[in-house]
Amino acid sequence: MKDTLTVAGAQYPIDAVASLDAWRDKISAWVAEGAKTGAELLVFPEYGAIEQAHALGPDIYGSLGATLEAVADLADERVAFHAELAQEHKVHILAGSGPAKLKDGRYVNAAHLVTPSGAIGVQHKLILTPFERDWNLTAGTEAAVFETSIGVIGVSICYDSEFPYFSRLMAAKGAEVVLVPQCTERISGYHRVRTGARARALENQIVTVTSPTIGDARWSAAVDVNTGAAGIFVPPEFGVSDDGIVAEGEINKPGWITATVNLNHLRHLRYSGEMRNFADWLDQPGAGQVELRAPVKVYKLD
Repeated sequence: MKDTLTVAGAQYPIDAVASLDAWRDKISAWVAEGAKTGAELLVFPEYGAIEQAHALGPDIYGSLGATLEAVADLADERVAFHAELAQEHKVHILAGSGPAKLKDGRYVNAAHLVTPSGAIGVQHKLILTPFERDWNLTAGTEAAVFETSIGVIGVSICYDSEFPYFSRLMAAKGAEVVLVPQCTERISGYHRVRTGARARALENQIVTVTSPTIGDARWSAAVDVNTGAAGIFVPPEFGVSDDGIVAEGEINKPGWITATVNLNHLRHLRYSGEMRNFADWLDQPGAGQVELRAPVKVYKLD
């Protein structure tokens, strides 16, 4: 069990990539740059995968339906490519999420966690935004927790982070880090997700990491405007962080933000800190019953 973890969140611009090869070159450069920071875990944003649609031409990227189908068709190749980069640079990577097609033909918003050993875990978005409902996406049904060599990790995709129970379920199953990839159009949306991520860190006495898409992509029917900054958050606590902000980027400035967090300190907080939010959660009437009924599964990746 590691005592510390160095993590990096991407402030990732959605570009008009000319080809899929150009997209692969971009992702390769971003992963290499993130690895150079010393990060063991790289976090890309929600709907980062939509960038691939531009490489397929205006008939694809100008249509929501065509974008959904085409980017989903690339999902296996996209995840495999990130797995190759994870092995090459010896880092864990949360790939930019995107549509994935289920066996029954429905589409979900899927974020994949890949490890240097080649293992792959997936979390589907659990609560859909009005836009995603209009897009006829399907909500996921299970919260996942991933046991890895760098720690126990959960993923709460954008809007999911604004609801407390998912992250609590992950923390109750051992998650000490919850990743929050986001795609938010307005500054208000960015602040909603940021507020949710900070609240989840406080409630569960864990680390949360946000990563946004940024910049204008007016060509896209799906991600035309993007606003945000990456953040690495912990509970405000004496000796850990006075304000709970370990690191935070500048709004809409491309690049990585990186920080090292002390997981061992957070473990001790849960039962011996100034406040013991994680342990006292069950003092809320009915909270224990919710945990017993909730669909959450632990996956061992490496």
